[in-house]
Amino acid sequence: MIKHVEHIGIAVRDRKAAQALFDRLLGAVPYKVEEVGREGVVTVFYQSGESKIELLESTRDGSPVHRFLEKRGEGIHHIAFEVDDIRAEMARLRDQGFNLLSEEPAVGADNKWICFIHPRDTHGVLIELCQTRTGDAWSPA
Repeated sequence: MIKHVEHIGIAVRDRKAAQALFDRLLGAVPYKVEEVGREGVVTVFYQSGESKIELLESTRDGSPVHRFLEKRGEGIHHIAFEVDDIRAEMARLRDQGFNLLSEEPAVGADNKWICFIHPRDTHGVLIELCQTRTGDAWSPA
């Protein structure tokens, strides 16, 4: 079951310029900067109250964020929803006819298991499911 919006991901061309802007806007500094090599991205996480913002900067040509920036430019890349059991939620959504972009959860930024739903199934919005990784007895394939 989807619990709540976990974060909103924003694709940016220049992470340092975007960080300077969000530092001023939110009156805070990021709580985490992390590179996710598998995805070719550096992520910057801000927490403001119960809300999180994730800035995404591509680290290589052809990465998903690089392709997004080339096609659509900077802006909202995805909305992430926290779930208690990502595998159960993936199965439920498959049964509902949603096209998932992976068969198994992947290790994502900020200590999460993640999976994306294809935006053509969600009115053009890329949706991410995420589950906090705490003492997981399983790992992705």
